[in-house]
Amino acid sequence: MNRKSTVLVLAVLLGIAVVGYISVMQSQSNNIQQLTSVEVRNYNGTDLSSIADLRVEAISGTQYVDNVTYRLNITGLVDYPESYSYPEILSQFQSYKQVVTLNCVEGWSATILWQGVLVKDLINEAGVNSSATTVIFRAVDSYSTSFPIDYIMNNSIILAYKMNNVTLTPELGFPFQLVAQSEWGYKWIKWVNQIEISSDTNYTGYWESRGYSNSGDLNSSFLGP
Repeated sequence: MNRKSTVLVLAVLLGIAVVGYISVMQSQSNNIQQLTSVEVRNYNGTDLSSIADLRVEAISGTQYVDNVTYRLNITGLVDYPESYSYPEILSQFQSYKQVVTLNCVEGWSATILWQGVLVKDLINEAGVNSSATTVIFRAVDSYSTSFPIDYIMNNSIILAYKMNNVTLTPELGFPFQLVAQSEWGYKWIKWVNQIEISSDTNYTGYWESRGYSNSGDLNSSFLGP
């Protein structure tokens, strides 16, 4: 066999080897199985509560949201109203983790590692009008609550999609729960599907219109103005 023939044969063999390698890698990739997330119970030296410690609190029972048809709408006093799918929020916005304790007015609490996106990133993307004073959150079950816009802008307030490294279950607020740090638990709205930017400083949410404090400040009673 002359040199030219030898080179040709080697080239053919190399090509076959490369194709075979690619086929094997593609086959392995197609066979990758997604394992269930494992709950973490300690983060950077902080002991965490179990997600089982959170009680299921809801005005109309657990909401089962279809993540295919779900939209998070940013509305009101914004320059560019937005409507995001669940995957778009997870892929387009920076993710953050933060350990925050939820304190319920019923007397229980849970310290959880929350992961999600910053609310101020979402509303800044929509362009907030200078007349805005209030951020109103609404849920698929018609629950609502509100905050001064300064609270949202001056703090790292997370709209969470994971707790203790586990994706939220329907019972615990899938697809998103607000992590309202320094606020009583009734301000931690679940199943969020709308964020409205408003100038209505007197807006009262579900429990606030029933006698709970509108501020929701942990340092004050949850009952009152």
